[in-house]
Amino acid sequence: MAIHRLDLDEFDEIDYYLMAIHTSLEDYRLAYFINKNLPINLSKSKNEIHAQTKEGEANFSRFYYYDAEKAVSWNLIQNKNEIISVSKNDSQDLFSNETSEVSTTIHLLPEFKKVDFFLKIENSEEALDFSEIQQQLNTIESIAAIYAVDTDKIKSKNNLIF
Repeated sequence: MAIHRLDLDEFDEIDYYLMAIHTSLEDYRLAYFINKNLPINLSKSKNEIHAQTKEGEANFSRFYYYDAEKAVSWNLIQNKNEIISVSKNDSQDLFSNETSEVSTTIHLLPEFKKVDFFLKIENSEEALDFSEIQQQLNTIESIAAIYAVDTDKIKSKNNLIF
C-alpha cells in the first residue's frame, strides 16, 4: 500500500510584499498622497480589520485598490489604534460614582510598535519594481521613513489575512 503525503508548503507561501511607513499623517491624507505619487486609487474600505487582544477589541482602518490590469491588490493598513476603557472606582467615598477613562494603544502587528501604517501589495510576482515604489513614496514630505518588512520576522501573520 502506498503512502500519500501532502506538502503544505504551498499554503505557507507568502504572496505579498509589505512596506512599513512612519508618518504623522492621518490615514485619509496618507492615502491621498500615495494616490498622487503612484498610479493607484486607494479608497476607504468598509471592511475594517478587526483585531482582538488581551487589552480589548480594535478596528483598524483600511484603504484598498485592485489593479485589474496587473491583478495586484493594494492595502494601506493602520497599525496603531487606541481603545478607551471605562473603569469605575470601587471606593466607598463621597465621590464613589466617579469613573475614569484609560486609553490603551493596540497594534495590528505588535512586533512593529513604531510603525504607523503598512502598505501591503498582494499577488505581485515580478509585476512591480518595489524599489521604485519606495523611492516615489519617499518623496512625500510627511513620511519620515519607509522600508520593506521581512515577512519571515512577522510573528502575527494571521492579522494580515483579510
